Amino acid sequence: MTSAERAKLRSLAMTIEPTTHIGKNGVGDTLIKQIDEQLESRELIKISVLKNADLSAKEIAEELAVSSKSQVVQVLGSKITLYRVSKKDGIKHLL
Repeated sequence: MTSAERAKLRSLAMTIEPTTHIGKNGVGDTLIKQIDEQLESRELIKISVLKNADLSAKEIAEELAVSSKSQVVQVLGSKITLYRVSKKDGIKHLL
């Protein structure tokens, strides 16, 4: 991903609300499946890491990116933004 593409995705992410909240239960199979489905339907999602989470937002972002085959757009405080190109028909692609 180029820096221009990352900048575009960051600007788009400013207007969306977090779709998932991660707390003390951390990253599990159910959460990964949920994020995978969200990425397939939206391409760009924002995740909020709660204060009671065991790992930092950066560690969680790296783990989620690997398990969902997505890219970390940014980690800003406790918010994570992930992007993955959707394979669904009829989706208007962001990039």
